[in-house]
Amino acid sequence: MNKIERQSRAAADHQPLSDEVAQELSRLPTEVIDVSDAPPIAPKPPLTPTEVRTILISLLLTMFLAALDQTIVATALPTIGRQFGDVSNLSWVITAYLLASTAVAPVFGTLSDIYGRRATIIAALALFMAGSVMCALAPNMLVLILGRGLQGLGGGGILPIVQTVISDVVTPRERGQYQAYFSGVWVAAGIGGPILGGLFAEHLHWSMIFWINIPLGVASLALLLPKMKKIPVFHRRRKVDWLGGLLLMASALVFMLVLTWGGTRFSWASPTIVAMIGAAGVMAFAFIWHALHTDEPFLPLQLMSGSVVPYAMAAGGCAMGAMIGLTVHLPLYYEVVYGLTAAEAGLALIPIAAVSVAGAALAGYTMTRARHYKRVAIIGTGCSAVMGLLLAFATPLPLWVLLTMLGIFAIGLGTAFPVSVVSIQNAVARAQVGTATGAMNFFRALMASFTVAAFTTVLLMALGTEITVSGEHAGAAQAIASVDMVHAFRYVFAASAVMLALAALFVVLMEERVLAGPAKAAPALAE
Repeated sequence: MNKIERQSRAAADHQPLSDEVAQELSRLPTEVIDVSDAPPIAPKPPLTPTEVRTILISLLLTMFLAALDQTIVATALPTIGRQFGDVSNLSWVITAYLLASTAVAPVFGTLSDIYGRRATIIAALALFMAGSVMCALAPNMLVLILGRGLQGLGGGGILPIVQTVISDVVTPRERGQYQAYFSGVWVAAGIGGPILGGLFAEHLHWSMIFWINIPLGVASLALLLPKMKKIPVFHRRRKVDWLGGLLLMASALVFMLVLTWGGTRFSWASPTIVAMIGAAGVMAFAFIWHALHTDEPFLPLQLMSGSVVPYAMAAGGCAMGAMIGLTVHLPLYYEVVYGLTAAEAGLALIPIAAVSVAGAALAGYTMTRARHYKRVAIIGTGCSAVMGLLLAFATPLPLWVLLTMLGIFAIGLGTAFPVSVVSIQNAVARAQVGTATGAMNFFRALMASFTVAAFTTVLLMALGTEITVSGEHAGAAQAIASVDMVHAFRYVFAASAVMLALAALFVVLMEERVLAGPAKAAPALAE
């Protein structure tokens, strides 16, 4: 700086401000921004492959707990009903868990973005284990149902948090491979749950199906919590919109009850169902209005817009609905058309439940290597739609042919799950991954419930309203002619084909954004 510049700078420093400038400066905000919750400037050291494996194993164990309790109770229900002398309310033992877990999925996802993954997963597991103890010590049916509801509050928070933690640990390109692991856990719980429940109820005591959750939950926390301190922090503290969360949960609960009771306990045109539909609609409208007029809503509606999130949610929801709808109703088809026992019908579900993991693994493998990763989901769901149409037109078939075709159907269906999950997490801001993941699981559960209700209605219309086809099939199978069941299931298979065709269409419409991360496979569970 030369002499003339120094003199000019000194003159400017001592020159008084004009009244207009001083008045304008006085209006400037003097708010002090609190950055105590912001992540550190220096990034944390990356996790080692061993630490990633430890976190993954603990998350898989945590998810296994939530998945197991959706199926392990089923085979123990007759024993529980006999002990409490109450058979009419047995269905609520399962329904209470499903209602609670569905309603809180978006709540825990949002809370994990506000308070962090560590606090929310501890809260979810604590609620789950407290509910397990309450169920195990239940003196009557009412306490057992309330305990199952408490279990559901915790179990419903586990899945979105687990998927969110994985998004914090590995890059979007690698996440697809981990989604296949999670699909495998759900299949193992779906197959092993009824077997374990039957063994405990027959040879030990039915309360063991709840006591077993305590050591497994403690082991999961012991593995996970020491490593959570090294996981990158992406949450952002903000005010919680409790009113929005309550409106969302209340509307979801009423809507789920409508889907559960409509056409079975009450007719769809009954005053009870009509009133419940109206109440759910009013609360949903109130939630939307509140979200649009709140600075930081519980579930930002803008998050549900764009060229990725709505299409990915719709694709995953259609695939999930088709799989759950068929899984619930196929045992009745096996019993009537092929004369299988209840146990044999359960084993015959393995092709559609277990083989879907192969499709998820294929999609995950593709996502770690290919740039155009959504093609595998388009081809997979498209093939499933074609297979569903073939089943609709070609049935009845020899059992081995039917199971083979259902296996192919499941492979294509499974490709939609990792692609939809990773696409959603890759499209939203880091501080909103938990919210988006919770909303995705919430929408999938609603679609599954809606599809089960729709398939039940289709069968009731085709077979006659005096036939009970939802829930327990015992006693109904003998009253249905094989020819009538074949005719009715043509519509069910056709409906599944339509849902998979819609899933393929939604993936086509979804924007294919570049996945961050190296183009390589995810690390294996064991070296």
